[in-house]
Amino acid sequence: MKIAVVGLGKMGHQIAEKLHNEQHDVLGVVRHDEIVQRTKAEGMRATTQKEDVLEFFGQDTPIVWLMIPADNVDAELQDWMNILPAGSIIIDGGNSKFVDTQRRYETVTAKNMQYLDIGTSGGVHGLSNGFSMMIGGPNNAYDAIVPIVEVLAAPRGAFQYFGPSGSGHYVKMVHNAIEYGMMESLAEGYRMLEEGAYKGQLDLAAAGEVWQHSSVITSWLNELARDALKESPTLEGVDGFVAESGETRWTLENAKELGLELPSIAASFDVRLRSQNGETHFGTKLLAAMRNKFGGHAINKEIKGE
Repeated sequence: MKIAVVGLGKMGHQIAEKLHNEQHDVLGVVRHDEIVQRTKAEGMRATTQKEDVLEFFGQDTPIVWLMIPADNVDAELQDWMNILPAGSIIIDGGNSKFVDTQRRYETVTAKNMQYLDIGTSGGVHGLSNGFSMMIGGPNNAYDAIVPIVEVLAAPRGAFQYFGPSGSGHYVKMVHNAIEYGMMESLAEGYRMLEEGAYKGQLDLAAAGEVWQHSSVITSWLNELARDALKESPTLEGVDGFVAESGETRWTLENAKELGLELPSIAASFDVRLRSQNGETHFGTKLLAAMRNKFGGHAINKEIKGE
């Protein structure tokens, strides 16, 4: 199948590469010529010109997968609606707020195009492990892109269609909120080992190793925590600033609207906010290290202009 992938960042590039490796015809669409040249050197097609997708698809139905920050989707979507023909399928594979997705679905549908939301998890390991994809939007558009998500899920990922527009992003939003709570629990536990009754005497990576073998808390997140501690037992060079990307904030906002209490998730979110105001410690350092391990996120606070 032919597909255009817009945005070749950490995950977008892996999506394009994974599809290319399985003989799908992929066109990367990016802003910077140096990324075009690098992508072409890897044997894939790429362009900085959105209009090039029309020639690329020819008589085939255009399928355009957006893998860009949520704040950029509205402007980018408007450009694509002005370029693509009726019947085209546009996919938002990023972390958009579900109510924004519902609104965009109505706009795209009015243009006689189809809009899918695919909440995508897998981080920088999706190329080798496969992606986990949560899908919402028109059923017939979903049916059309199944061969694509089948490739992206292999060998150990998965995908599921959840129904109405926004439902894929909603499930991914809650997924990320759960992620915050799980990461915070691990960070607090390792901090207790580091600073508790046997302060400075315990091998934290060794604890993580034994926990990773058939214990109740065996998990990929614990594996990543263990690996970070193996590499740097004291997490030297990590400042403990932990970013938040929006999904857990949205989950808590929606829970408040519905009158639902999410105390563990709320507490984990508050820890991240406090870290951004300078309240850092061993636990927040480990949170930052885990984020770097699964998503390639900056290990320390990124200073604008540097």
